[in-house]
Amino acid sequence: MITISAGKRYLPAISGKPRAEIEPIKPISFVAAIPESIPYIKPRLHVKVGDHVNIGSLLFTDKRRTDIRFLSPGGGTVHRIDFGPRRVIREIIIQLDAEEKQENFTPISRDDLQHVTGRDLLGRLTEGGMLPFLRSLPFRDIVDPEVAPPSIIVALSADEPFHPAADVYLAGKKQLIEYGLLALKRITDRVYVTVDQQQRRVMGDFGEMITHTLSGSYPACDPGVLLYHTRKRREDNPAWFIQGQDVLLLAQFLSTGKWPTERVVSVAGSAANTPTHFLSRMGAPVSAFIGDSIDENSIRIVAGGLFRGRKVRQASFLGLYETSLNLIPEGAEKTFLGFIRPGYGKPSSSRTFLSRLNPKDLSVDCNLHGEERACVNCSSCARICPVDILPQFTYKSLLVDEIEEALEHGLLDCVACGLCTYVCPSKIALCETFNAAKLSYYKEQARP
Repeated sequence: MITISAGKRYLPAISGKPRAEIEPIKPISFVAAIPESIPYIKPRLHVKVGDHVNIGSLLFTDKRRTDIRFLSPGGGTVHRIDFGPRRVIREIIIQLDAEEKQENFTPISRDDLQHVTGRDLLGRLTEGGMLPFLRSLPFRDIVDPEVAPPSIIVALSADEPFHPAADVYLAGKKQLIEYGLLALKRITDRVYVTVDQQQRRVMGDFGEMITHTLSGSYPACDPGVLLYHTRKRREDNPAWFIQGQDVLLLAQFLSTGKWPTERVVSVAGSAANTPTHFLSRMGAPVSAFIGDSIDENSIRIVAGGLFRGRKVRQASFLGLYETSLNLIPEGAEKTFLGFIRPGYGKPSSSRTFLSRLNPKDLSVDCNLHGEERACVNCSSCARICPVDILPQFTYKSLLVDEIEEALEHGLLDCVACGLCTYVCPSKIALCETFNAAKLSYYKEQARP
């Protein structure tokens, strides 16, 4: 077991951490697939309003690669298909039957798994709509099963604050995780299993499976950060990765022949009344976790993570990869004489605020507390960057369209953690700029 120190830069302790208990969500009548939340894909519908689907029925494929299938998270009737600008498919909403039916796939016993080739296994995962849970670095797109991975990184710990804790969602799931890891090792011998060093219970229960423990603040547990600290050659860069909960889904699918839908979802954040974990299902409505009485003008609902998530409404649904909901105050209220207060309760990475001496968890809001200004080369972003890409120079290279120079600075190493944007005193959306540049570069590389 190897210990790696990463993400050591100072971040304030944020209030709203969920309790370790798991509660069931209230009964729901609708679930949805959210193509809009899946990066890079161009969905092609295979259903229409009024069609009946089972759990595991085909909903849409990717126009770029038609073998990538996205299956239904529920059994019932296609109730509505929401389109955005330029006919972008936002939501495919399914009204659930009282008794949901499931599609059947061929299961693999643990003994038979030893005799399955990696190519055959990937074929089964592709046919069963499980391939999207395997993604590749540096762009985090769905993997190409025709290209052998140099390694697969399994991230048991969440790579963002307030995601479901590993010791919560892994409780009682040791055999499933073992099965899932055996399956991944049929694809490549280099399977790295990582966990946060603070997860003592997980390290004790799953120690024989874990290859790397990670120490430090967010995003120390991100697969891209691990790759940055461990790679030894250029060929290691296109590593695959998968989150711990998704390994459970993969194992359930292969061992039972049923498309799995169970999810543990955390509801947290500074505006959450009782932050906790919920036993839920894929594509569940946001209102099932937080109700429908939240004032969306004063509280922002973020699905998928505090730093990387997307803003959603109470009437929305969770996307394929989203396992957390954060409730954050908008922070529009004015603070009397706030410009001269020492900031003992204001979260900041700067030492100029007394909050640096405050041992308590601090409440965050969505207020920028300032307007965008020119970069002043303060190096705040460089000090906090977990992969040392010198964000300020990368940003300036992109401003003048010097993509090659940005790549030399390490643009593709960026893990999109959002910390550079969080600490920037000039309020520059650095991470948004980097994400746009990587998307543009990805599309250029993919062009025939």
